[in-house]
Amino acid sequence: MSAKPESNSQSSTPAATNGKAAIRRRLMLTAITVFVIAAVTYGGYHYWQSLHEVNTDDAFVGGNLVQITPQVGGTVTRIAADDTQLVQAGQTLVELDGADSRVALQQAEAQLGQAVRALRMTYAQTAALQALVAVRQTDVASARVNLAKAEDALRRRQRLAGSGAVGAEELRQTQIAVQAATSALGSAQAGVKAALAQVAVNEAQTAGSTLARNPGVRLAAARVREAYLAYERTTIPAPVTGVVARRTVQLGQRVGPGTPLMTVVPLTNLWVDANFKEAQLRDLRLGQKATVVADLYGGKVSYDGRVVGISAGSGAAFALLPAQNATGNWIKVVQRVPVRIALDPAQLARHPLRVGLSTEVTVTIADHNEPLVGPLLLDLPPDKPAAQTAVYAAKWGKADALVARIIATNTGSQGAAP
Repeated sequence: MSAKPESNSQSSTPAATNGKAAIRRRLMLTAITVFVIAAVTYGGYHYWQSLHEVNTDDAFVGGNLVQITPQVGGTVTRIAADDTQLVQAGQTLVELDGADSRVALQQAEAQLGQAVRALRMTYAQTAALQALVAVRQTDVASARVNLAKAEDALRRRQRLAGSGAVGAEELRQTQIAVQAATSALGSAQAGVKAALAQVAVNEAQTAGSTLARNPGVRLAAARVREAYLAYERTTIPAPVTGVVARRTVQLGQRVGPGTPLMTVVPLTNLWVDANFKEAQLRDLRLGQKATVVADLYGGKVSYDGRVVGISAGSGAAFALLPAQNATGNWIKVVQRVPVRIALDPAQLARHPLRVGLSTEVTVTIADHNEPLVGPLLLDLPPDKPAAQTAVYAAKWGKADALVARIIATNTGSQGAAP
């Protein structure tokens, strides 16, 4: 009775082993099938994706780095903004010592006042000379009358000289009187000519222009404007609204025109420069939609963008030291071309970015026929400036007001600025 069960146990062991092997084979086949299906699905998805979009993770946030430089030289006396601080357009960033500029402005103001007063004196001299011309002309008329009288007296005495009624001495005195009258007439005429010549000189200096439009006054006024602008430019404003970065200026530093002081980055006007492989460019067009994901926020935040520009060359072509491929051991390297992606300003305001941050860009290339999708290059010139500011132009009005005030002060009346 006891040997029978042992026989059943020995006979069941191979069957159990075979069943487990079959199960393992089925599991392995199932796993392989699932892996193959997943691989095919993954490959098919990426193939489909390659027909409808291109992407790259070689993309970085770009922006304008507005360099702050002085227009005049001077010593730094005040720094009004530091790194990481937000500044508004027109806000003072740096102030320079303006003592020398102020002295130069005062000298220019004095020279303008002198020019105005000298011109007024010229006007007064012209009026006085015109009156003198009238007096000299009266003298000429009197001299002619005297000469006519002397000549008449000489003629009468010459007629009587033959009869002995007039002596030789009297005749000689009459001739001397005629000569004196002739000299007096010549002197009066010369005085008139001299006065007229001086009037002509003065009128040549003032002809065709008012006091405010006189060339001498305009030259002095231009020097006042120049000195005023140099004085005003000792205060350096921010040309745009943005965040201060890379401040290098220090108090007491002597700076010259064009010396870099700091940089202002307007974070409300950023874009993405995506470096696509050259093979990915064949289907890229201006205006295509793009999706941008920044490493700063991860996949939780995405930005809607559009392709707005494709660089004229690869990054290697514009490198400081371009590659020299004319060698025997040349190896082909896939080139990348920067493509500019414009971001949605509203999304950028909700989720701010910083210049240089890494991003991943996906561009939809299947929408070739959309109205907003354009060619590879724009064949029209820009219809608006890339950037502009009115911060520096605002000082002209103050300079003109100063010139007008100086002219009015030195003329005693309100005159128009030259």
